[in-house]
Amino acid sequence: MELVVAITLVTLLLVLLLSGYWIFFTLLLVALVAMLFVNPDVAGDSMLLTIWGSTMNWTITSLPLFLWMGEILFRTKLPMNLFSGLAPWVNWLPGRLLHVTVLGSALFAAVSGSSTATCSTVGKISLPELLKRKYPEKIAIGSLAGAATLGLLIPPSIIMIVYGVATDVSISQLFAAGLIPGLIVALLFMVYLGFWSLLHPDEIPRSDRITTVKDKLNSLRSLLPAILLVLAVLGSIYTGIATATEAAAVGVLGALILSWSDGTLTPKVFKDGLVSASRSYCMIGIIMAAASFLTLAMGFLGLPAALAETISSFQLSSLQFIILLTLFYMTLGCFLDGISMVVLTIGVLQSALEMAGIDLLWFGVFIVIVVELAQITPPVGFNLFVLQHLSQREMGYIIRSVVPMFLLLIVALALLFAFPELVLWLPSLL
Repeated sequence: MELVVAITLVTLLLVLLLSGYWIFFTLLLVALVAMLFVNPDVAGDSMLLTIWGSTMNWTITSLPLFLWMGEILFRTKLPMNLFSGLAPWVNWLPGRLLHVTVLGSALFAAVSGSSTATCSTVGKISLPELLKRKYPEKIAIGSLAGAATLGLLIPPSIIMIVYGVATDVSISQLFAAGLIPGLIVALLFMVYLGFWSLLHPDEIPRSDRITTVKDKLNSLRSLLPAILLVLAVLGSIYTGIATATEAAAVGVLGALILSWSDGTLTPKVFKDGLVSASRSYCMIGIIMAAASFLTLAMGFLGLPAALAETISSFQLSSLQFIILLTLFYMTLGCFLDGISMVVLTIGVLQSALEMAGIDLLWFGVFIVIVVELAQITPPVGFNLFVLQHLSQREMGYIIRSVVPMFLLLIVALALLFAFPELVLWLPSLL
């Protein structure tokens, strides 16, 4: 009976998702059907109480604040300042200004928390500049595609907040766990760009001027606001001065001050940023509420425990289990966005993860990198659509451009599996 119910629910879920129905409606309907199998008398009350409880979680209040901070900074001169400020510091590296895309994305990721926003904002500045200076278009697009995924990994990360709320893992611990892997991924991208440039020296334009120490010092004025904002937000979390929610409020205040100081804080910018952040949060919040109800319904049916026992009976090694999950999430990523992937699956998988002895904190970083892979995986890789809009190239060309960065993210996953301390060391100091 349980097997029949499980097959029915999964079939219903897939049919609704592939039919293009709203994810919120799909999750809610499947959960309601599941509850009707268990106990029709309490289905309505359970739905209302679960949705209300999920929206009353204090931790989740950091989410709209970080979204608002990113929306404010999206409308400032910060992205332009990052490009001009970083250029003198990378002029001596093989690949020169290609590294600005990676470092600029890493810095913007640390104040936005969004991969799509990072791709769009940094791309609007870096891609035209690189093409104007005769850098190869394919490597320019590829570097932007890979670097933009850092928006999910380098804290503060929107998807880490969603994962932390769903699994009851500390947001501050997740932010700390993502910092070193984020820097490693950025370093992998930069090393690749350096080696590619050494192998294709004729395709990298020569510098039109010699960068002096004075140029580098002057450029710090463009970088200082972003650096100070990152230190204020992440420093307050890592030192224990503030919680993630309080740090998010500090970030909003800092973003408003930065926007006011560079003259971009107008009533229209303030209103547009607030409205856009509210829309994004309502979309994420309503999906999380429906997912909470689905998790409750699955729990009543006993599906998480049954799944854990089934996986345990296969006697998979940790490596085999992680490879299986990677393939599973990459397949999901062809059809769903990252947040939907997390809220749809984590409630069912959590028991299996715990039974397999996988640390939920480590898995939080793992799932973020897999979601990064999904961001540049067709047909629903959001960053691919952003890049297509920015470059006006056909999708096939975009996909071929991002293949090296996709493979580097696979390498990052392998490193984190081989050396879990890369994820767990920094949180252990908090």
